[in-house]
Amino acid sequence: MAESVQQNVFTVEPLEASFGAKITGIRLAALDEATFGQLYDTWLDYGLLVFPGQFLTNDEQVTFAKRFGELEFPLAAITNVDKDGSVHYDPDEDWVKGITGNQGWHCDSTYMPVLAKGAVFTAHTVPSSGGETGWADMRAAYEALDDATKGRIADLKAYHSLWYSQSKLDHKPKVGASYGFHDMDPPLRALVKVHPETGRPSLIIGRHAYGIPGLSDEASEKLLGDLIDFACQAPRIYHHTWESGDAVVWDNRRLLHQGRPWDMREPRIMFHARIAGDPKTEFAPPA
Repeated sequence: MAESVQQNVFTVEPLEASFGAKITGIRLAALDEATFGQLYDTWLDYGLLVFPGQFLTNDEQVTFAKRFGELEFPLAAITNVDKDGSVHYDPDEDWVKGITGNQGWHCDSTYMPVLAKGAVFTAHTVPSSGGETGWADMRAAYEALDDATKGRIADLKAYHSLWYSQSKLDHKPKVGASYGFHDMDPPLRALVKVHPETGRPSLIIGRHAYGIPGLSDEASEKLLGDLIDFACQAPRIYHHTWESGDAVVWDNRRLLHQGRPWDMREPRIMFHARIAGDPKTEFAPPA
C-alpha cells in the first residue's frame, strides 16, 4: 500500500490504483476555507477522495458539494427503495432498468449540453454484499494508449445520449420522465479532452457514447468498446465497498464510474449531489 501523507489537518492515503485517496482526520461538515482549499487541490491531484464514516445529513452533503461550485442538481436518491419503504427488484421495471443501466461504465451528464464537473456521493443503507461503486482513470488510460491509437482518435467525436444507452436495456421512458430523458439533440463530444484545471488530456467515453461521425455504426461501436475495455483495467480502476456513513467526491472530467450489482431484494440507499460543469469549458453543441 502507498504511504500515507499528512496534509496539515488531514491524512491522505493513496488507493491501490493510478488515482484516488482515502482522507481521514477531518469533518466535511465543518471545514474552514484554508482546509477546504488544501482538500480541493488534493481532489485535483487524485480525482477521487473517499471519506469513511462522515454520516452527512442531506443538507450537509449539499452544502459540501456547493463548495466545489454551482450544482447541476442538489440531491438525488440513487436507490431501489420507494418513499413508502417498498423495495424494487423486478428486472422488467423501469425503476430497476435505470439502476441496471448505471452498472455500465459512464461519465455523468455527457448527454447534457454541459458535462458535469463532479459529484458527491453518500451511503446511507448498504446491502450485505455487492453494490460497490467503481471508478476508472481516463487520464491514465489516455496516457497508456499507443501513439497510433492516440493519433487515430485525436480528432474524433462521438454523440452522447441517455436514450441510446438505456435503449439497450429496452428502457425507453417518455420525454421528461426523469433527468436526462429530453428531446434535445444529443451533444457531440471529442473523445479526447484537456482538463480545464490540470491541463492533462483524458478520454471522454462510456456507455452513453455512440455514432462517431465518419465511421460506420459497427466501426464506431467497436472502437468505443475497445477503448472502454482497454481503459477500465488495473491499475486504472478502483471499486469501493461501501459502509454506511461513507462519502466520496470525484472529478467527472477525469473518471468514469459504475455501480455494481447486488441482490436487489435488499435495500440500498445512496444520495448523489452533482456539481455543474463550467459552460466555458464543458459545453458540447449538437452537430
